[in-house]
Amino acid sequence: MPGENLSRDEARERAALLSVDGYDVALDVRSAVGGSQDEPRTFRSVTTIRFRCNEPGASSFADLIAPGVTAVTLNGKDLDPGEVFDGTRIALEDLAAENELVVDARCAYSRTGEGLHRFVDPEDGEVYLYTQYEPADSRRVFANFEQPDLKAPFRFEVRAPEGWTVWSNGAGELADGVWRFAETKPISTYITCVVAGPYHYVTDSYSRALPDGSTLEIPLGAMCRKGLAPYFDADDVFLVTKQGLDFFHEHFDYPYPFGKYDQAFVPEYNLGAMENPGLVTFREEYIFRGKVTQASYEARANVILHEMAHMWFGDLVTMVWWDDLWLKESFADFMGTFANVGATRFENAWTTFANRRKAWAYRADQLPSTHPITADIRDLQDAKLNFDGITYAKGASVLKQLVAYVGQDAFLEGARRYFKRNAYGNTRLGDLLSVLAETSGRDMGAWAGKWLQTAGVNSLTPQVLLDADGRVAELAVLQEAAESHPELRPHRVAIGLYRLEDGDLVRYARAEADVDGPRTVITELAGADAPELVLVNDDDLTYCKIRFDETSLATLRDRLGSLTDPLARALCWSALWNLTRDALLPARDFVGLVLRFASRESDIGVLQMLQAWAESALVHYVAPEGREAAGRLLAEGALRELRAATPGSEHQLAWARFFASTAADGADFRLLQELLSGAAVIDGLDVDQELRWAFLEPLAAHGLADESVLAAELARDDTASGKRHQVRCLAARPSAAVKAQAWAQVVESQALSNALVEATIAGFAQASQRELLAPYAERYFEVIAGIWEDRSIQIGMDVVRGLYPSLQDRPQTLAATDAWLTAHADAPPALRRLVLEARDDLARTLRGQECDARAAEAATD
Repeated sequence: MPGENLSRDEARERAALLSVDGYDVALDVRSAVGGSQDEPRTFRSVTTIRFRCNEPGASSFADLIAPGVTAVTLNGKDLDPGEVFDGTRIALEDLAAENELVVDARCAYSRTGEGLHRFVDPEDGEVYLYTQYEPADSRRVFANFEQPDLKAPFRFEVRAPEGWTVWSNGAGELADGVWRFAETKPISTYITCVVAGPYHYVTDSYSRALPDGSTLEIPLGAMCRKGLAPYFDADDVFLVTKQGLDFFHEHFDYPYPFGKYDQAFVPEYNLGAMENPGLVTFREEYIFRGKVTQASYEARANVILHEMAHMWFGDLVTMVWWDDLWLKESFADFMGTFANVGATRFENAWTTFANRRKAWAYRADQLPSTHPITADIRDLQDAKLNFDGITYAKGASVLKQLVAYVGQDAFLEGARRYFKRNAYGNTRLGDLLSVLAETSGRDMGAWAGKWLQTAGVNSLTPQVLLDADGRVAELAVLQEAAESHPELRPHRVAIGLYRLEDGDLVRYARAEADVDGPRTVITELAGADAPELVLVNDDDLTYCKIRFDETSLATLRDRLGSLTDPLARALCWSALWNLTRDALLPARDFVGLVLRFASRESDIGVLQMLQAWAESALVHYVAPEGREAAGRLLAEGALRELRAATPGSEHQLAWARFFASTAADGADFRLLQELLSGAAVIDGLDVDQELRWAFLEPLAAHGLADESVLAAELARDDTASGKRHQVRCLAARPSAAVKAQAWAQVVESQALSNALVEATIAGFAQASQRELLAPYAERYFEVIAGIWEDRSIQIGMDVVRGLYPSLQDRPQTLAATDAWLTAHADAPPALRRLVLEARDDLARTLRGQECDARAAEAATD
């Protein structure tokens, strides 16, 4: 990625100098189809930019990443592309007060999901295009000023192959072979979008009476590849879309400003989705080819609502620079769940948030790369890596705490004022804090200093003192912080007291309080009956790691399944997982809790999270000498629950997938083979195509599904999805030759698309193949610097993260990591960050294994 970076200082200087009046972008993508071309395959891009310069005579630059530039004209003067274009920037000298730049370029189609991605469907040979830019890849498609605070209106026109449909941010019409699109409102470059191809397209509409008596009409559209059309439940997508539009109009009091609302489900997509105004793009995996649980539908609804919230938080009002990325992502992450609970059938979405999203945040906030929610983003590489658990999930958690702190009404009124004051503009942290201070009367500066401008997660632990009568004499909450990030914060929390009643663990007392400092006494709970469980962040109001006193932990070990409230139960599971990751609870104890109590979990999303955590505990935190026995217990438990589950239920499906992932011996593998062949049947379990691939991967990884078996399965499922599954299974086979081939395909070649790189890496790293993978630890450290330099940042991230030798869980791997970091002190900070994060995960693994080994040794004494 040489020469592609842009620093914050450069962006500030350019924003102070220039303002942009508008773009006209003409793309010719007829070259997307047809016979072979020289690589890279290119398309024509002609861009006209009208802009002003407040210092006539000054110099600046435009951004463009392209194989070649045919012509550059500035204010009517032809410039020599060889002199002004260096592959990533176009030098602009002697600017006038008012300027017009025209750039005629040959831009490359992408195979990495960055820029204009080109996908050929193996099922029918059809070609599909879509763009993905955030944070800075629109410059791969047209010349521009690639930074969020140089907003402008855009007019796009596109020439496409005959029979194709083209979409962009504005409404479009086809005339004389050219698709022309309505001019957009002023928006940032990274949220412009083009989608083109023979997509399957479904339409609907939304209307709403506005307070001024007018009616807002929004045309709705949804699209996917033709091959996915039989599975496309567009009615449910539209249902959630309409529910979201109702919800946000009711709460934001600002009509949706971008005309139409299309949603495109596209192939080989790197992200979950992208909030392009008027044309939101999603990964096509949100179209379900087989049976999935309600957790999958809930997750899709959350993403739909998250992206919709961005129409206001991010598109209408945009951060000045990526330092304040949280201004859009934290809000969208919070609003996705807030709207899911308030507007859709997923009324328990806060439980999913507490269990799943916060787990992402807790992990990220304990890495050496943790950062304040308002981060220090020096350049675009920093920005790319900060789309992380801090910016999204911790930020959303802190906003939930903010709602508890200022009140929901004040929070929403602040949002309404924020939109109206800053529409089509750019903002910083202070712009939001000022309106929230107005609406709440609170000191937002102090709150922001504690929550937004410091890093790290606090732990809250209850301390219970009983009187002679067995009642609570004093209940205090102890707050702790890591030495590396010692900040203690104000927490608005609920403390719940629980006891057994008729076999159920139920809450009988609750108090809300402000916890601040190292020790806070909760006076409201003095005199209460002695609790068997104290839950210090009941109702999940704040962002913290929950700890337990000895009595509470003993209660959970014995009666976790008796806890009746789903959210309380999810919070306890999350706390127990954090204890495991922190080497305070032996991993085999956690696995044992899952085996004993997961079967009683009613919330399917929580159950699936528990299954993932149990597998992670087995792979990473169980001591090596106990791994085989613990694995057998987990597989036996999974099969037992699979057979006991209600036939046809989503719990049965979850246990079937979990059984496949934990299958441990010959009997387990024979059952998987028989379920695939039909020789064995479990009542109610439909072994559809997606489940077939889930069963085949462990068989392949254990040498029981060879290349011919996988080829036959691909013939049965000769689709883009089937190809990804097959590639993953092929790379999973336990052969030195297979691993060498997979390594070469990812590391030594750029022939694979982003999706197939991802699939190959996923298959390569199998927990059952530690010895087979050992030689690649040393090779990893030899190649990553070159990978980072030569590949796009997305592929670089995938390779550096995915091939780190985390399964070589021994001190020597830590030492090798440290040696690389020492020898590469001047490596790009983003690359060093990825390696430091992987090192931290491995160090945590080793601490967890030591904890587990000590507990096992103590149990035998």
